[in-house]
Order: sequence, then structure tokens, then C-alpha cells
Amino acid sequence: MKQSMDVAVERYSSLFRLPSARKVALLLSLLCVGGGVFSTIILFPTFWGIENGLLLGLDILVASLLADYIISALLLKKDAVFDLRRTMALSIFCWGVWLFFLFIGAFVGAATSNLKWWMRLGLLGFSAILILRFIVFNAVSSTNRKRQFAASLLQPLLSVVPFLVFWTRIGYPVAVTVNVLAFLFSSVIISFAASYSFLFLLNQMGKQAVGLQSITLFRAFMLNWVSNLNAPFEELLEKLGEVREVEVSLMKFGYPNTKAVMVVPSVHPGPFKNIGSSLLPAMLKADVEKEFGGVACVPHGLFGHEYDLASQLQNKKVIADVVACLRSLGGQDRSVSPFVTVSNGLATACCQVFGKSAFISFTLAPKTIEDLPGELDRFVRVEAEERGLGFCAIVNAHNSIDGTAEMQESLGSLKDVAIRCLDRALLLRQSSFEVGAASMLPREFSIEDGMGSGGITVIVVKSGQQKAAYVVIDGNNMVSGLRERILSSLRSVGIDEGEIFTTDTHEVNALILTGHGYHPVGEAMENEKLISYVEDLTRSALANLEEVGVSCRSIKVPNVKVVGAKQIEALCVLIDKVIQRAKRAAIPVFGVSGLLLMLLLLFV
Repeated sequence: MKQSMDVAVERYSSLFRLPSARKVALLLSLLCVGGGVFSTIILFPTFWGIENGLLLGLDILVASLLADYIISALLLKKDAVFDLRRTMALSIFCWGVWLFFLFIGAFVGAATSNLKWWMRLGLLGFSAILILRFIVFNAVSSTNRKRQFAASLLQPLLSVVPFLVFWTRIGYPVAVTVNVLAFLFSSVIISFAASYSFLFLLNQMGKQAVGLQSITLFRAFMLNWVSNLNAPFEELLEKLGEVREVEVSLMKFGYPNTKAVMVVPSVHPGPFKNIGSSLLPAMLKADVEKEFGGVACVPHGLFGHEYDLASQLQNKKVIADVVACLRSLGGQDRSVSPFVTVSNGLATACCQVFGKSAFISFTLAPKTIEDLPGELDRFVRVEAEERGLGFCAIVNAHNSIDGTAEMQESLGSLKDVAIRCLDRALLLRQSSFEVGAASMLPREFSIEDGMGSGGITVIVVKSGQQKAAYVVIDGNNMVSGLRERILSSLRSVGIDEGEIFTTDTHEVNALILTGHGYHPVGEAMENEKLISYVEDLTRSALANLEEVGVSCRSIKVPNVKVVGAKQIEALCVLIDKVIQRAKRAAIPVFGVSGLLLMLLLLFV
């Protein structure tokens, strides 16, 4: 499920990645001028052909740039996607299509000594880019239909003017020019009908799959990816979402002054960027620290994309209930067992019991660990309750990625280490404990590098002579082997046991072109620098150790809208269904329109 969502997001996000404005303008100039020169010297292999081809190309370039400027500055001035750079980029693609027709027409015209073929194929190219522009502006632009229609027409119409002038100069009679104008008018009608029919068929696929138009979903995604506007996409997720009750586990160290807080929500921090609950780990951390002081961290719970929150409104519901519950926590347990680690060769569990409350985490490192099934969460809670524990915070360490993951196949091993780890921790004698904490956001690591805005948090728990470190990094998974390197380095600063966690934040997703669509922690970061930060934070946490108690509680936040499993699955497969529908619809829709246009060209 997770891989399907991330792949779908990455496929969408790769569609509008463009070079700089200078490169776009240079490429447009080369296409217009070069196309004008080469298409004419094929027909007129003399200096006259080169000279007039250069003039034609320059005229086309001026017309295209003028049209693009008017479109971006006037027609689509308030559009969130189509600035001048993207408008020119669309023109480049359109010119690539148009030149294909012009070159074919030039070769046929030169071979048959009939220049009309160059004109006819050029006009057919005009129709092709008109269809293309109708589709692109309708699918991506958020402006009204009238402005979309005008933006689609302006650049092709202005660009065809130099051709009309050139064709008149080389001897085409005025009557033919009148026929050309009639064709252009007919072409607009046919092209609009073809593009509308094509988009209608694609929209029907979206309605059948998720009850929403495919193009509406795509436009909302583009508005977020290009301009960071989350509201349009979240409005659609709210419509798709289903109301659930979500559980949040809370551990608050220190009273009345808060030393540290650990929040483990049964919410998945996705689907990507700033949509839904992608930012929830950093938001929870920031709001809890602002309200209570101390240091907060938000390791990953056991649920996957089926528990993505639908919008920022849902985030606020969860945060408000978390803050309210933390404010009410009073009485505290003041004893803890040693930190215990149990491994069976595949799965590893870490556990520490505070009074009658347990913290337990799971990893498959150094093999890949992704989202764990909810079945494991239910199993551990039942086992904990049978052993007399009143509270259990269950965490997916989410700290190793090295290829594909088979979570369901690992379930038996995970259950095995869970039971053994709980039993071992409960057998050990509890003692008073001290807690130290520190946090930072490394400025040289960006979200593109895989570092979320929650940064790095270290909480150290000292019980007896043992010092255990909980290291939480706001990122989406971690390169295989880095966890072990960090744990090894912590021993050099006095840590005996510990675990490394990532929050699985999807703030870092859909930003780069990689196989995952994001950089796991350590893939794009300098590993030694990252390790040094963890060591420094651990030293700071050791330096501020103080004896505290801990309050633990599990709350259930009601009436939270999540994007459920069925909706996620439908969204994941929708892009493939739309592509298949587009392939099937293209031949009849564009074939019929092309045939009509070619018949009309016989009168030109």
C-alpha cells in the first residue's frame, strides 16, 4: 500500500519539472528560428531560402513570446501554475509538435514540387497543438473557462500569422488565404470538440473510481506541487474521507515542569508534502513544546496510508485533544525497568516498562521495514493487557530501507519478539530514573535531503547504571546500516542501550526524482555530520539529566476524517486506469478529428 501511494505521487510529481527560465527561453528561440530556417531551405535550397527562413523564424519567435507574455501577464495573471516560464515551456512542446508536421510537409513538398503540402501539413500541425493546448490548460489551469480558451488560442493564432505572410509572398493567391482562414475557424471548433470529448472520457474514469473527475484531482495535485496550495487537494480528500476514531499514546516526563513528551499517534503522516497529516509529527512537536516547554518527539505508530488524515482541519483536531490531555496529566510513575532488546535474527523489539506502562518498538533492520500491519498493534495490546499492563505505546522504528519490504511475511517474527521482549522487561526489577532531553534542526539538511522540519530529538533515560537513548529523526525511513552506525557511536558517549526512530514524515515526499520520490535519512545527508549531531544532542541530554516521573495515557480522538484503505487503493490505481483510458480514447477521438481536418485541407 505504502509503495503504491509513493509511486503514484512520484509519477504525478515528475510531470511539471522544468529547467530555468533562461534555458526555456533559449530552447524556444532555437526551435522557432531553427525550425523556420530548416523548413524553408528544404523547399528553397538557396540563400533566398536561408534568408527568408531566418526572417520567418524570427517572426514566429516574436509572435510566440508576445503571446506567452500576454497569456501570463493578462489572461492567466492570477493562475497559480502558469507563470511566464511554464507558459513558454508549453510553447516549446507545442513547437516541437508543430515542427514535426512542418518538416514532413517540407519534405513531401520538395519531393513532389507541390508547395501546398507544406502549407497543408503546417495547418494540420496548427490543429494538433490547438488540441494539445486545450487539453493542458483545461487540465492544469485553475482560471475560468473563458480565459483558458483564450490562452489556448492566442499563441497558435499569433504564430500562424508569419506563415500566412510568407505563403502570400511565395505566390499563394488571396483566394487560398481566404480558404486558410476558413480552415482555421473550422479547426478551432473541431479541436475544441476533440479535446473536450477526450477529457470527458478521462473524467468519467475518475468518477467511476473515486466519485471525482480525474482532471479535478490532477489539477489539485499540480496546484499543491507547483504552488504549495494544499486546500484544493484537501477539499477533495475531505470528500473521499471516512470518519474514524484515532488513538494517540502519550508519555509525559516531569511534573509540574515538563522535561520531555513522547507522542505516538495511530495516524500515518502522509500522503505527501503539506497535504493531510504529512506535517503532523513536526506540528505536534512544535505545539506541545510551545504549550509545555521541554522537548517533544513523535515516533511513528503502526498504521499505514489508510490512516492518512484528510486535511489540516483534522490535524488541528488531533493536536487540540493531545494538548488538552497532556494538560490534565498529573500523577506519575517513578520507577522503570532497564531498557531491553530482543532479536530473533529477523525482527528486533525494544521495550522499557514504566510502572504499569510499557513502551515497545519494532524494527527489521538491517532489512527493509515499512508500515507495519494494524494486526500487530492489536496483538501487542492484548498481550500487554494480559500481563497486567494498563498502557502500551507501540512504535514502528521505521529505520531501515534497502529494497522492497514484505511486512505481512514478517508478522510471525514480530509477534515472537514482542512476547519475549515484554516478558523479559517485566521480569526485571524497576528503579527510580532520570531523564534528559535535547533537540535541534540542522540547517544544512533540507527537506529535499530528507530532513523534516521536526529535526532531531534525543531523550535519554537513566535507570540504575544503565543509560538508554531514544533518538527520533523527523524523516521518512533511513538507509540500511545507518541505524547500527548511530547506535555504535552512542556507546562512545556513554549510552548503553537505545534505538533510532524516524517519524515517517511525508513532508519530504514528492520533492525529488528518485525511485522513492524522497531521500531516506542518510541517503543525501553527510552521514558523519548527522552522527555528530546525534552525539552532540546525546551529550546535551546526558548533561541535563534529572529525576522525574512519567504520566502515560492513551486517548481516542473521535470524528476524525481519514482517507481510508479503499480510497487510497482507488487513488493509487486511478492514474494507471486513466492512462489506459487515454490510450484507448486517443485513437478514435483524435483519429476522427484528424480525418475531418484532412478533408477540410483538400479545399485549401
